[in-house]
Amino acid sequence: MTTTPAPTVPARRRASQESRRQALVAWGFALPYMVFFAVFMLIPIVSSFAMSFTDFRAQDIPNPLAVGFVGLDQYIGLFRNAQFLNSLWVTFYFVLVGIPLTMAVALLLALALNSGIERFRAVYRVGFYLPVVCSIVAVAVVWRFILQDEGVLNAALGAIGIHGPNWLNDTFWAMPAMILMAVWRNVGTLMIIFLAGLQGIAPEMKEASAVDGATIWRRFIHITLPLMRPTLLLGAILTSVGYLQFFEEPFVMTNGGPLNATMSVSYYIYNQFGFGNYGAASAGSYVLFVIIALLSLVQFRVLRERD
Repeated sequence: MTTTPAPTVPARRRASQESRRQALVAWGFALPYMVFFAVFMLIPIVSSFAMSFTDFRAQDIPNPLAVGFVGLDQYIGLFRNAQFLNSLWVTFYFVLVGIPLTMAVALLLALALNSGIERFRAVYRVGFYLPVVCSIVAVAVVWRFILQDEGVLNAALGAIGIHGPNWLNDTFWAMPAMILMAVWRNVGTLMIIFLAGLQGIAPEMKEASAVDGATIWRRFIHITLPLMRPTLLLGAILTSVGYLQFFEEPFVMTNGGPLNATMSVSYYIYNQFGFGNYGAASAGSYVLFVIIALLSLVQFRVLRERD
């Protein structure tokens, strides 16, 4: 029985030196990103979190160390602020209606492209995805003209005898108009994701269930949707993170009006920064962060993959 001789001391030393050299090379490649991350992300994140516990305002910029520590007063003040509570309601309205509607429309389109539409399938994919690559500001400007009192939409409704409302200046219709535009713009992303998930389902499973007598609806409920859980989860997370931070639409189209009916949490935070209330704005940002994290946890719980 032969044994492998143990490495000599010089061999171990050379191996250790080579390992250190590779580590230094790796850190050298990573260093530019780490510096960029620290300067432009980590330091601002830590600073804004600390700022949320102070009364930091615009006039304190020349002497930032003279600000007062107020503890949780900024957070408590937010939940006593009627405008912030209204912005929470507006954001939840946008999310609770917009996410299910966007996912439902995207799933219907993905199902149609996967099985119902044979000719010009690539053209339809490009057409539905095209709004995603357009600038959100440009899209919002175009939709602002479409939704004006005498815009394209009301002209089309008037042609069939329907008098359309003044969409963006009506406290009831302003948010549905925002949701309609958001669905139109974001449905393409989810459609592509859902289409990839549908194409990953083995056709043998659907064929076997059809042989067993399952209807199209039962195959969709008991086979397609359960196997699509990871894909649905990805779509829900991506959409909810974006919708909870919606800002450009009200900023361009309504300026948060009418009567704050479209002022989201992000828009409220933006206004606080504009007013110089940096402590309150930072606190609002972390409240929004917690809401995003909690909603993501709920979605992971509901849509996680099961056997």
